[in-house]
Amino acid sequence: MPVAGPRGSFIRLAEVISALTYALDLTEGQRPGHTLRTALIAMRLGRELNLDGDTMGALYYAALLKDSGCSSNAARMSALFGSDDQDVKRDMRLVDWHDRWKLAMRTAKNCGVGRNPIARVSHFLRIARTPSMTREIIQTRCERGAQIALVLGFPAATSEAIAHVDEHWCGLGHPVGLAGDEIPMLSRILLIAQTLEAYWSENGIDAAIEMTRQRSGRWFDPRMVDLVGTWKRDRTWWAGLADSANLDQAVLALEPGGTPLHATDERLDGIAYAFAAVIDAKTPYTARHSTNVARYAVGIAMSMGADADMCRDTLRAGLLHDIGKLGVSNRILDKPAKLTDEEFGEIRKHPRWTWEILERVSAFNGFAQEAAQHHERLDGKGYPWKLDASQLGLLSRVLAVADVYEALTADRPYRAGLEVPVVLDIMRRDRGTGFDSHVFDAAVALAERGTFAVLAEGREDPFPQLRQEPAKFSRIASVA
Repeated sequence: MPVAGPRGSFIRLAEVISALTYALDLTEGQRPGHTLRTALIAMRLGRELNLDGDTMGALYYAALLKDSGCSSNAARMSALFGSDDQDVKRDMRLVDWHDRWKLAMRTAKNCGVGRNPIARVSHFLRIARTPSMTREIIQTRCERGAQIALVLGFPAATSEAIAHVDEHWCGLGHPVGLAGDEIPMLSRILLIAQTLEAYWSENGIDAAIEMTRQRSGRWFDPRMVDLVGTWKRDRTWWAGLADSANLDQAVLALEPGGTPLHATDERLDGIAYAFAAVIDAKTPYTARHSTNVARYAVGIAMSMGADADMCRDTLRAGLLHDIGKLGVSNRILDKPAKLTDEEFGEIRKHPRWTWEILERVSAFNGFAQEAAQHHERLDGKGYPWKLDASQLGLLSRVLAVADVYEALTADRPYRAGLEVPVVLDIMRRDRGTGFDSHVFDAAVALAERGTFAVLAEGREDPFPQLRQEPAKFSRIASVA
């Protein structure tokens, strides 16, 4: 894992983005490292196609961010299929959408998994009767991912590549139906790269290469299929692709341009806001959860006298505390009824994933552990580690209060948001046992004088540290 350096030290932008791709792999149901392996495949194709330096740079970050819009269709995908969105996404990525029989069989397999036959047939018929819904779901994902790339300051070519990653050579892809050379070159590279990686991960080299050959001229640019076909006997390269221990460094070594791009403090804040939007897009019930938790947490920290460094860590930790929830099925997150013990067990996994992902980023691993501890309690009855007061720092205590306050005031699948006095009465029962007394008292003061309401509504906020949020990042939330 990276070791955190002093504030102001040089942090590579590629390191930050590539580390966070593990969260995107979660929401797509892919094996850890899928995005990074896709990037390695894409960059080899780019070199063999003799792309220039600027174009290779655009391709590099397009490969890393290709799935940044995928959380935005998770709820619709789960509702449409009546199944685990991650299982559906992983399985449907392998099927040839142009073979109607195979598509129908694979769709039927994924409809209403675990439900009665009538429910399964109902979901299948709904999909069959509304083919336009597939296009809309893909369009949502592509548009959102393209917008995030632009907001993060990447070139138009990167955004364009993401917007058209699901277009097929024959014109039967999505979201527009472009064909042949109408499809941006980088989109064509990303499509074959990500499909090859997914197929290789499931079925091995020979089957993956054969898949590209069978889809040549339909899904893929024939010239790219020919190039990929020459890799079949390059066993050393494939072994490197499978080397998960050195995958991160292999991707960093391929960053084009000679001089690595710098992730400044302002850019790190922007990345945190962007990924907070990715997290909150996972379900309609968390539309601004991460942003609000971050704002409330910084408000609490400032009112308790925290310095600027603590406030910045609190902001980023609040924005990213739920990044592990990208690995939880929407079938659970959006369930209107009480969760089963097994389902709640799945929910309990997300703090561990948060820690594992944030610890990969040298700029974030200083607060990764405390960001992941937002469901722990002072009395040791929290989850997932059952830590007690002696093991919990101030940041985790602040996040715990901010997280519960936001959750109770927001709408959920099983209830409407609660009024502030009701929320405070509920939380007061855990003052000193679940929540730190001083932190809770600070939150009460801010809530009762309306400061939290101001922050949640996005109006001019009273905390200068919170004004570091770049205005353009608020645009991400509007792309749905």
